[in-house]
Amino acid sequence: MQVRTLSVEVIDGPDRGLKAEADTEFLSLGTAPGNVVVLSDPTVSGYHLELSRGNDGIVVTDLQSTNGTMLGDIRITQGVVPPGTQLRLGRTSLRVSDGGSAVVEVHEGDQLGEMRGRTAIMRRVMAQVERVARTTVPVLVIGESGTGKELVARAIHDASTRAGKPFITVDCGALAPTLVASELFGHERGAFTGADRQHVGAFERANGGTLFLDEIGELPADLQPQLLGALERRRFLRVGGKSDISVDVRVVCATNRDLRAEVNAGSFRMDLYYRIAVVTLRLPALRERIDDVSLLAEHFLRECGHEGPVDTVLTEETLNTLLTYRWPGNVRELRNWVEATVAMGESPELRPLEIEGSEGESIADRVLELPYKDARNAVLHDFEARYLSHALEATKNNVTHASRRARMDRSYLIKLLQKHGLR
Repeated sequence: MQVRTLSVEVIDGPDRGLKAEADTEFLSLGTAPGNVVVLSDPTVSGYHLELSRGNDGIVVTDLQSTNGTMLGDIRITQGVVPPGTQLRLGRTSLRVSDGGSAVVEVHEGDQLGEMRGRTAIMRRVMAQVERVARTTVPVLVIGESGTGKELVARAIHDASTRAGKPFITVDCGALAPTLVASELFGHERGAFTGADRQHVGAFERANGGTLFLDEIGELPADLQPQLLGALERRRFLRVGGKSDISVDVRVVCATNRDLRAEVNAGSFRMDLYYRIAVVTLRLPALRERIDDVSLLAEHFLRECGHEGPVDTVLTEETLNTLLTYRWPGNVRELRNWVEATVAMGESPELRPLEIEGSEGESIADRVLELPYKDARNAVLHDFEARYLSHALEATKNNVTHASRRARMDRSYLIKLLQKHGLR
């Protein structure tokens, strides 16, 4: 498949004259070595800016940089600009332009392991999974909640030489901070109150196989050095232990955050990011591959035990509804919809989870029957919307004052306001 690439030219600043072109439709700039364009300007953040191809131009995404990305006198958090636009990053000015075309590999079929998709963007992900599975490098899978990041990790494992060995999952966002170290590395009897027996951690259980760390962005800051040390040395101590334990583990991580922005904010270690993101796989949201909806819906129907004709459930009218829905919960939401349809014998109404409840009923009360991740995301979404609305009201819609009041980086506040449609 052919894709259009991007190029940049530094027209002013310490790196004036530097030209670079990406080999895909993504291009990142900053002072950290992991960028496509590495700048020497000290006023530029480690991971400052990402450019990507959009339908209407070049998508500019500032990665919560310290000094921001400027278009004239306007500070950009995210926007679409035409080729030839000049941007300023600290003391550096550059021009963003179209690049040439590049050929990227796509998977021949419409499935790989438990992954399904016939769209070009999904078949490309499958080809990347097959290619990276032949290596042993750490992989970071990024994508919105519900896009199937664990399926990608499982597919990498199953297509690798470690397929016959254990595949162990640890959800860093579902554990209490005090228990993460014990779950990852294990603990000895008596290591802490309640440790009445020895516990073998995930690293040991995954020895010879693959360890999948979901929601890696939730890893507590004080445990990040321990994880980095275990990955670099391939050995560690159990909590309360005195002897090193050596393991051979391939680590795949996943997050719905942009960890580069977390690195800029100082909440995620740059050296740990280097270690886990040797290869980065981007999973598209379901709305970006909407033509896969019918394929996925039919697959979920069969998994639910529906043996009759598919069109008795997925009528033309129903499919039209599915294809015009935005799917904020992505593939997980589609799967839940199919399961509810089969269970109830009729299609439930498609609508995002309502924030408002009956009098005296909180959002937390109404999501208790949902899967943990869906419930947690719904409560967090509700909290953010309420908190931001209150902050704007208290500061008379002054974003600068609101960021100071919340003790929050201004660019991150703007990003959250855009996410919730607040102005």
